Amino acid sequence: MSLRVHLINPSRVEFGVAVITPRWLYVLAAATGREWGDPLIVDETLKQIDPESIAKGDVVGIGIHTGNARRGYEIGNLARARGAWVVYGGIHATLFPDEVLANGAAHAVVKGDGDLIWQQVVRDCIAGQPRQIYDGGRIAGDRFMPARWDLLPPDSYMWASVQTVRGCPKHCSFCSVWRTDGQQPRSREVESVVGEIVELRRRGFRFIALADDNFYPVPLSDIAMARRKADPAKLNELLAIRQQRFDLMKMLEQLPKDTVFFTQITMEAAEDEEFLAAMRRARIKGALVGVESVTSEGLKDVYKGFNLSGEELVERLKKFRKHGVHVLGSFIFGLPSDREQTFDATLDLADRADLTFAQFVLLTPFPGTLDFEKWAKSQENPETIDGVPVTTHWLIPEHKRPKIFSLHPTMSAEQIRVHTQNVWDQFYSWRRIWNRSGLAVTSVKSRVAFVLVSKLYRQMYANTGIATDSARINRSAKRAQFLGRMARRLFMGRPMPELQMPQ
Repeated sequence: MSLRVHLINPSRVEFGVAVITPRWLYVLAAATGREWGDPLIVDETLKQIDPESIAKGDVVGIGIHTGNARRGYEIGNLARARGAWVVYGGIHATLFPDEVLANGAAHAVVKGDGDLIWQQVVRDCIAGQPRQIYDGGRIAGDRFMPARWDLLPPDSYMWASVQTVRGCPKHCSFCSVWRTDGQQPRSREVESVVGEIVELRRRGFRFIALADDNFYPVPLSDIAMARRKADPAKLNELLAIRQQRFDLMKMLEQLPKDTVFFTQITMEAAEDEEFLAAMRRARIKGALVGVESVTSEGLKDVYKGFNLSGEELVERLKKFRKHGVHVLGSFIFGLPSDREQTFDATLDLADRADLTFAQFVLLTPFPGTLDFEKWAKSQENPETIDGVPVTTHWLIPEHKRPKIFSLHPTMSAEQIRVHTQNVWDQFYSWRRIWNRSGLAVTSVKSRVAFVLVSKLYRQMYANTGIATDSARINRSAKRAQFLGRMARRLFMGRPMPELQMPQ
């Protein structure tokens, strides 16, 4: 049998159906080329890998972030034991190549973007001469590789994903994106983006995530600053990036009217009336917005002073809804300034600000972030669990990992976890979901879809993310499988093989 290339997205929890396509798998499938046949793609959020599918001499590419690194290392050791070449990439591999080599049975590690370098890595492995470290760097937007969506398994994903820009100009303390992908936005060519979307619509996907670090890379404040500094080169650069955003949205307007887009942007976009109007015309109907904290003290904790708090925050968030953009608000609990009343205040604000969805995550020091560096330096004699220091918490078995990593001045870790779970439970109660559905959509079918996806989101992210034991995680995964199968039918559209590129 001829050798095969495998691309694997590790996960301990399988749901059978996933919300959004893991884009990197299909980009690397395109980057592999056709020389060795189509890659075998395994997304373990759908189904766990079959070890028997890996043969001696195969090339196994494993993409890891910090949350799934330990599972990725297990797969790498399994693959190497079967005689395969093992290669890692992704954010965590970029940050810790030496750790990957030591723990993941890796022959090679790819740092940075894999679009252009991956095929050479495969070729070197097959020749028996892989280098330990490859650096893909940060490639320009016009060199981003389009994905091989023809390899998608049927009946598996609700939403497709397309990337339009990499990098974010911000410097939030809890985020690693600006350090790994850079603060210089790298925008992809408009025609390439729209070409992918057309292909996905031909396949029946009508809900599409614009999977960007920040879809709004040039706030009006940055343009104003460039004008004040009389910096024409910087001003022209910013205006060009901004215009490219508008050019993209202009083409999205011409796609079938039932197409729906979702993206990720910063709060500053709420003040840009022209941009929000263009989003509405392009049917970008949803956006993840990092609210993080409802207090000014909390925003200082995470270096996000450009956000607002209190009643000003409520009014700013409502502006999105007024322009037809439904917000998935993201909040962090466990900040040093948080108090017990912070949880109820956050829930109250989420209700009053007309948020359509919300997520409530525990403060976690992730590698590559300023928070992690500050926290790791403070751990002179770090606690160990099963012999693993908490400063490498991702190597600790999932069910034994701490939920909160720093002593809080007023609350215990368990208090924070319980309060956080309670906010999830209240925000996603049947009553609240049904009330929000009436504000978000009109038809009965759409309201049913809204309820299903709300409950699915809670099962996949709340219960599995902050559960204390594997039994609860497994129960949540089974419920998510049931809800996911029902919800997918409501999100897919009819295939449109005849659809042409807009002009």
